Amino acid sequence: MLLINNEVVEKVLTMRECIDAQEQAFAGLLTGAAIGRPRLDMYVPCDRDDGYYRWGSVEGSSGGILAVRLKSDILVWPRDKGAGGSEQKYCIEPGTYCGLVFLFSTGNGEPLALLNDGHLQHMRVGGAAGIGTRLLAREDARELGIIGSGGMARTFLEAILAVRDIRRVRVHSRNAENRERFARESAQRHGIEVVAVDDPRDAVRGADIVATCTDSMTPVLQPDWLEPGMHVVVLTPREIDPAIVRRFDVAVQQGREEMPMAETERFRKGISGSPQAYVAGSAEEQSRLPRPKPARLPTQDWPVYTDVISGKAPGRTREDQITFYYTVGNWGVQFSSVGGLVYRKAKAQGLGHALPLEWFIQDIRN
Repeated sequence: MLLINNEVVEKVLTMRECIDAQEQAFAGLLTGAAIGRPRLDMYVPCDRDDGYYRWGSVEGSSGGILAVRLKSDILVWPRDKGAGGSEQKYCIEPGTYCGLVFLFSTGNGEPLALLNDGHLQHMRVGGAAGIGTRLLAREDARELGIIGSGGMARTFLEAILAVRDIRRVRVHSRNAENRERFARESAQRHGIEVVAVDDPRDAVRGADIVATCTDSMTPVLQPDWLEPGMHVVVLTPREIDPAIVRRFDVAVQQGREEMPMAETERFRKGISGSPQAYVAGSAEEQSRLPRPKPARLPTQDWPVYTDVISGKAPGRTREDQITFYYTVGNWGVQFSSVGGLVYRKAKAQGLGHALPLEWFIQDIRN
């Protein structure tokens, strides 16, 4: 049994391997070799009278490994809750977080590893951007526009570079110092031209691929900015105006995350980014929660990744089409495939901290 921290994950996992592992696992969804359970959250009143506790979990299996991803967060909404506000989260105190990935063998049930999810989470989401880019972007794409300059923007860039021969990047974010640092560090790391721009429109204009990677609660990409032949990938649906979908000639989502269950007083959908959640607390306590929002994107009408690779739905068929890849879905399979890869590489290299297996096995039947 291995305990694998973020430093080990970063040491052993490359973005190209991350993308390849996910694509192989997603293909297994067609044959039953892989399977995943959508994300399900639970909201419980916490010690703060302006926040809530959220437990989140998702599961998936591929390549002989089952992964359970767990999150334990305190959520607060600093701005007006009724308007949705911004969301801040932490575990114990601001600046610390609890996210874990537990791996089991589907061959004999053995607990295999417990991983911090921080770097793995960034890599698997960035990898999803790479998967969509490889699936839908033009082969001759050379110009990339990025809105956002944080950690996810770095992994989105790394993933897109892994699947397309990008020659020039333009980046915009609200903080001038951050975008200048992103441009400087990315150019040095990847050996390509990376330019920081003051206007988000300038980051998008003339780009072959456009990526948004922000924590914005309002759209950062406008419909009239899109040009024929572009490929678009976003981190969250909040970043794009719902009207933008009319500009997409081809829209593909990674997988379907909504459970086919009717809402009740205690089972609700769309609360603060949760696809679905069980909610505890009195009516007064629940008033702290942001109001559920209707889906911003008509994802129920879009094909999924496996529809395209199986030929059930078309991908890009013309050079002038505007394509869009929605990175939500198949989260459990992402964690089993990429987490399994990290476990195997860490074990082969003698990395991670060995934990006694007897801590996790008992002789009392459960």
